[in-house]
Amino acid sequence: MTRYLILALLVASPALSADWPTKPGDTPLSPEELDALAGQTFTFYDDGQAAFSAGGAYSYTYASGDAAFGTYSIAEDGSVCIAYRNGFSRCDLYVRSGERLILIDEKGDRYPVRPE
Repeated sequence: MTRYLILALLVASPALSADWPTKPGDTPLSPEELDALAGQTFTFYDDGQAAFSAGGAYSYTYASGDAAFGTYSIAEDGSVCIAYRNGFSRCDLYVRSGERLILIDEKGDRYPVRPE
């Protein structure tokens, strides 16, 4: 029974098997930077905003004003995983590339964060 539970958890957690498509010069956020996510809001170039709150609360506000809510956690590989209230989940890797902060999703798409 335990074997099936472990297998189900591994299959349900895409971050454990993700092979992040980084580019030369990409540096994943450090454990200290990941720990400091609480209280930060990242604004992307499409005007969407990802807000990380204390206690693991997360929200993404679209440029239209609509919002999606959930919780975030840090996976062992340093990715940031979001579990939305609607049942959808995703993991992303935040990297520094030169002076830029970039979100890389599981498909390999790159979304730069606007500087503050």
